[in-house]
Amino acid sequence: MPDNLEERVNRIYSLTVWLANELEKSRIADYTQLLHKPFRLIMLNLISGIARGVGYAIGLTFFAATIIYLLQALGALNLPIIGDYIADLVRIVQRQLQL
Repeated sequence: MPDNLEERVNRIYSLTVWLANELEKSRIADYTQLLHKPFRLIMLNLISGIARGVGYAIGLTFFAATIIYLLQALGALNLPIIGDYIADLVRIVQRQLQL
């Protein structure tokens, strides 16, 4: 521990500056302002939810299309047991897509 008063004050000052910088990095002021504007908070959450949902839909569509394409390619190879199973799966999926 520092012995004299000046060293203690300097240490407290440096800790205060560090704490202020950390709070600024965490953007706590922006968060508290957002809490005082509930309509803005609702709008931001709504927009982020819509964007997340659209992203999930696009990703799932791409993934499903890739899987269906691979299953069709495997079905075209006419493998004895696996080919029949994959062909059935592809037919089921294609029927569901037509509905």
